[in-house]
Amino acid sequence: MIRVRFHGRGGQGAKTASRILGTAAFNEGLNVQDSPLYGSERRGAPVAAFTRISDGDILERGFIFEPDVTIVIDDSLLADPVARPLDGLRSGGIEFVNAPKAAESMKGGRNDITLVTQDLTTHVVQSLGKALLSGVSACVAARLVSVISEEAVLSAVESELGDLGVKEDRLAQNLELAKWAYNSVEPQKLATRELPSKRTLVPLEVVLTNEGLQDIVSVGNSQLRKTGNWRIFKPVIDYERCTTCMICFAYCPESAIVLREDKKLAIDYENCKGCLICYKECPPKAIAYEREVKGM
Repeated sequence: MIRVRFHGRGGQGAKTASRILGTAAFNEGLNVQDSPLYGSERRGAPVAAFTRISDGDILERGFIFEPDVTIVIDDSLLADPVARPLDGLRSGGIEFVNAPKAAESMKGGRNDITLVTQDLTTHVVQSLGKALLSGVSACVAARLVSVISEEAVLSAVESELGDLGVKEDRLAQNLELAKWAYNSVEPQKLATRELPSKRTLVPLEVVLTNEGLQDIVSVGNSQLRKTGNWRIFKPVIDYERCTTCMICFAYCPESAIVLREDKKLAIDYENCKGCLICYKECPPKAIAYEREVKGM
């Protein structure tokens, strides 16, 4: 059994990557299971997805707590207290991080895992104009587990993206990117292992109480969860062109654009999710955007 866990942000394609990997393994005649895990279904929010690959029956279900391989599609998730992509990665496992360069800090101080990095985002954005990473992430995973051929995973990319309605010209671009991604990393030797068939069950006493409900209904607690690290790109204001027309202020869905005391607009980067609505709606084109580089 090979257990692969994908970590990404809403809109990057972690769910689809998991499905492509599963379809690719199925194309090889293997048994597969893939499933996503959603939190708040919002673009930029942390998302996880799981793929199990086996030449025998798959009797497990749900969350993969002890993966053999983790695919981190956004390197900012490494420090995210909700995502925690390294949790449970077994000794001898493989960690892939979509990042411009390798850094030992990405291993979280562990010396018993293999770290592989590749800058998928730059390559994809140059080709597609958007950070749509499902196909390339799945191909990297297929290459790392060393049991899936290039032909099988490219066929899976074509069928899965085709089912999602990707147009023919864009599908051809995705296939070229997928081929590049598959060959951009070296296959890794992965010594698989079986989890214990017997686990200790601890009986838990059911206690009915109202304690804890305050954390759910108390006023304003969402302010404690800063969501600025959800961004892939961040908007930047050019004050020489800005006319303070306030259009961006009105359109911002998170109220992350504020008016300073000097009557100039500013962006609250702790909460800006990088939707870039301000960039698209700005009449004088005074807002540009640049890629976030994190986890270095």
